[in-house]
Amino acid sequence: MENPITYLEAIIKPLMSNPEAVKIENKVDEMGTLLTITVAKEDMGKIIGKAGEAIQAIRRLIHQWGMTYQSRISIKISEPLLK
Repeated sequence: MENPITYLEAIIKPLMSNPEAVKIENKVDEMGTLLTITVAKEDMGKIIGKAGEAIQAIRRLIHQWGMTYQSRISIKISEPLLK
């Protein structure tokens, strides 16, 4: 798997109640890659987890993936739009 977005989707989508609402944006600059995750409002708690444990585990997995491919990858969670 040479695409961090595909790897991140494989981790996140099975955890969500509404997996089709998961969107990941990729931004590359001189600092590395920034992946911005947007999920449905009702899934925000699932991606963050209790005391932020879930997102920290996801960040550790992505960091390890990035080290494998000599790439610095950061994750940001975008707040869902209220409808």
